Amino acid sequence: MNDQIISIRPFIGAKDFSTSRSFYTALGFQEIITSSTMSYFKMGDFGFYLQDAFVKEWVDNTMLFLEVIDLDSFRQAVLKKQLIEKFPKVRISQIQYNNWGNEFFVHDPSGILWHIGNFK
Repeated sequence: MNDQIISIRPFIGAKDFSTSRSFYTALGFQEIITSSTMSYFKMGDFGFYLQDAFVKEWVDNTMLFLEVIDLDSFRQAVLKKQLIEKFPKVRISQIQYNNWGNEFFVHDPSGILWHIGNFK
């Protein structure tokens, strides 16, 4: 069965679909519009569906972990995009150093929490 898996593509919601689309494009994802209420965003082999749907309890509890090779350079690249200035609700944390690995956090315009990190 393992040799049949190609990808996993989570679905996430958006409080303001247009703002979230702009945010993910500015972050560096390529948008593929699938319908008027959903787009697929991809970066390399990774991707997810963004929906024009907002259920507060769902969005408030959505977290994604994006594993990267070089955490420091990835964070610097994110900061250079000036997302906090362009999207007032976006937050980007400092790197947290843990015994299992390291990570920093990005809150998207809807409040979805991205853990961006690498493992030891």
